[in-house]
Amino acid sequence: MTKVKFAAGMLLAATLVVPTGTAFAVDAHGGGAHAWTPAARDSGRIAIKDGSNDGDPAKAEYYRYNSPTTKRTLWNHSGYGTKVYSGDGSKIIRFQACDDNDWAPDDCSGWKTA
Repeated sequence: MTKVKFAAGMLLAATLVVPTGTAFAVDAHGGGAHAWTPAARDSGRIAIKDGSNDGDPAKAEYYRYNSPTTKRTLWNHSGYGTKVYSGDGSKIIRFQACDDNDWAPDDCSGWKTA
């Protein structure tokens, strides 16, 4: 009976450690910009929210699995408090959130791995 309990406990522990297909969102904050992926429960989409009421847009810069050397940019020109979603594609593998600053360096989060 002790061996059965031990085996059952090990099986339970293994199911808690092994990753599943459920994706957890990774967030990045740069200035007033907030980016996350997966967006809309899709690992091939990224979102950017403009959280800075400064009149400048927010952007998410990102790389996809199928084109890992091509930097893409998702702009949010819709204004303070709005969210913009990318189109679907291969998995987002790396990204950063940036608050665009006209005539000055952007405030970026630094690169995050998705």
